[in-house]
Amino acid sequence: MPGPLKSEAVVLRSIRYGEADRILHLYTPHRGRVSAIAKGVRRTRSRFGGRLEPFFRLRLVLHEGRSDLLTVTSAETVDGFARLRADGPALDAAARACDAVTRLFETGDPHPEVFNLLCHELALLDADVARAGRANQLAFRLKLLLAAGLAPQLSACASCGAGEHLSGFSPSAGGVVCTACEASAFALDEDAHAFLAAALGRPLADVPAAPERALRQAERAVAETAEHHAGVRLARAHSG
Repeated sequence: MPGPLKSEAVVLRSIRYGEADRILHLYTPHRGRVSAIAKGVRRTRSRFGGRLEPFFRLRLVLHEGRSDLLTVTSAETVDGFARLRADGPALDAAARACDAVTRLFETGDPHPEVFNLLCHELALLDADVARAGRANQLAFRLKLLLAAGLAPQLSACASCGAGEHLSGFSPSAGGVVCTACEASAFALDEDAHAFLAAALGRPLADVPAAPERALRQAERAVAETAEHHAGVRLARAHSG
């Protein structure tokens, strides 16, 4: 039924529309991804100021009419993450985080854990821009896969259940595989396996370090899992 909708949201993307408006792609805790129009926001005296930009965490009042496009009627900043905006690698990592959420969670289904994870990632990047490297980005994507029900099997062979000689990764099987089942797998070094397991199990603030080769293999595992099981192609993580 048409009427006001109050919600927190993170601005994933902001697109110019017409002479003075913007179309916003938003991620909300209880409505998933939604789109909204902010009318007159590009005018000099707009009441919204500059807060309807990507990566802002906002408290919004939206008007829900008959179309899928909501209308922003009120916006209050919860966090603008100003420090990450002044750092190129952190800004890039924030953009890649929002892009991954956009691709993996494109519907209006509620995923409050994804909203909280995205807010936590932006807050971590804002607090310490040095986090904006490939390890952080891969850990974030692994946790998105977990929220989507697509986390790779890492504790035993995804094909036969064996717990030893896990030397490959098979996207089609859904995780690590042993030497007897590695026909359709690519090589996964011990360091890469350890990084995947630790990044998935530890808090996002405690991302483990790993050699560059291990991170490349881990990124391939994450990317091919998303593509095989969700039909989603994630942008490459940046080394920072």
